[in-house]
Amino acid sequence: MKSNSESSLLSAIRSTKGEKILEIDGTVTTQPVLEHVGISTWPGRLILTDHALYFEELRVVSYDKPKRYDLSDDLNQIVKPELTGPWGTRLFDKAVFYSSSSLSEPAVLEFPELKGHARRDYWLAIIREILCVHKFITKFGIKGVARDEALWKAVLGILRLQAIQDMSSVGPILNDSLLMFNLCDQLPGGDFILETLVHMSYSRESERGNDSKPESGMYSISVLDTVSNLGFVFGTSSNSSNEGRIAVGEVTVGEITLLEKVVKESKNNYKKVVSAQATVDGSKVDGIDTNLAVMKVLIHFPLLSFSQALAVLLLSITVLKYGCI
Repeated sequence: MKSNSESSLLSAIRSTKGEKILEIDGTVTTQPVLEHVGISTWPGRLILTDHALYFEELRVVSYDKPKRYDLSDDLNQIVKPELTGPWGTRLFDKAVFYSSSSLSEPAVLEFPELKGHARRDYWLAIIREILCVHKFITKFGIKGVARDEALWKAVLGILRLQAIQDMSSVGPILNDSLLMFNLCDQLPGGDFILETLVHMSYSRESERGNDSKPESGMYSISVLDTVSNLGFVFGTSSNSSNEGRIAVGEVTVGEITLLEKVVKESKNNYKKVVSAQATVDGSKVDGIDTNLAVMKVLIHFPLLSFSQALAVLLLSITVLKYGCI
């Protein structure tokens, strides 16, 4: 978790909601974050928690009252990449667009950098991860321990991505591939993966309720126990080490679990989509999305029509001249 200093106003807001800070940006003058709302633009500090985005405008000696962009409630939020530029032009692909039904006008958060847009891509991925996990919770009505586990899966995914970024200095990082809920939102068949996760979560809860005493066998530590061992406290759940163990089951040969099955199907569907997209890209001519087969048909048919028309014309002349065919 990020431990950078924060304003007292933001601290008060977070304490009432029990939010945890996951990422902070804009604290260094050489890497500002710019907020565009309407025609106004302000530099400031951007903070991501497990429930919302906060932007604090930079004043002369301090930060202004934080603006809250909610990611947890169902407000028809839209988060996507955006282009920005001076005087309303769309030149630089370095921003994130946010809109919701609670805002009178959308906000655009720009991450200036000299080359590329890796900084924007990272923030776009982690914002979407928090948004997607709350959509997942709302869609399936997840509550209690299962809700805490879902949130922590998203949080641990973001922490893992941060650790990889700190260690890796060569080549771009595929942010979305390390964030489970964001990836499932984009993969074909990702909704089936999420449904399977819900089914497995409810099955584990029923097994916990039925098993009054621990049995010997294979076990895996739960997400909540993992974060508890790391020293974090989250949600209302408080499992002991025995209660946090998840029964894995007997080892089977030649069989796959339901989750492995839907993941495999999603991978196959994704390969088909990539293959189809490659075929479409291969048929482009100078950036024009035109299928080569269609072009051949369009070129071929006029030639046939012209030859047929010429043959009819010659036949008509012959009939008129000789009175027969």
